[in-house]
Amino acid sequence: MIDYSRYTDQQLIALLKGGDHVAYTEFYDRYFQLLFVYTYKKLRDEAEAKDVVQDFFTVLWMKRELLNFSSSIPAYCFTAINNRIIDLFLHRKVADKYIGCIPIDQEEAKTDHLVREKQLMAYIEKEIHALPSKMRQIFEMSRKSNYTYKEIANELSISEKTVHRQMSNALMRLRTKLGSFIFLAFLMKF
Repeated sequence: MIDYSRYTDQQLIALLKGGDHVAYTEFYDRYFQLLFVYTYKKLRDEAEAKDVVQDFFTVLWMKRELLNFSSSIPAYCFTAINNRIIDLFLHRKVADKYIGCIPIDQEEAKTDHLVREKQLMAYIEKEIHALPSKMRQIFEMSRKSNYTYKEIANELSISEKTVHRQMSNALMRLRTKLGSFIFLAFLMKF
């Protein structure tokens, strides 16, 4: 029987990309507790922390064939988890902002909340899509695909400095368009 615990992270990822369930289980066992503790310290809610980490591993498995690590694997994992935490905080802020506007009737309140949230998310997406194409591509690679600046630079054959400048410009434009309340979630990524 093969002892997967002796494999490096890179070897496990290579096997995982090929659909090896045992390699996935070893990777999960190797990183779950570390990621959970980190997430729990940020969220202070055990159930939410487990959900965030479990979601990360689910997406990791679903997108295993697309994995491409040019930086350290632990850094990728913690960046992906951090981005999920930020998304959760953004969702909370949106919910808290509009909770006062929700009618007393619970069914009506739930529907109203969902409509407002969808409208806000659509507005945010619209502003992201209004960015210049290269800037938008860099922004989405960073925020939606959890690429590091170095990975983006390698993928697009540009310098890390250019990636950093494009991200700074994108964040400045979004802050101007979206206002500081919504933009706070983006600032927490730095």
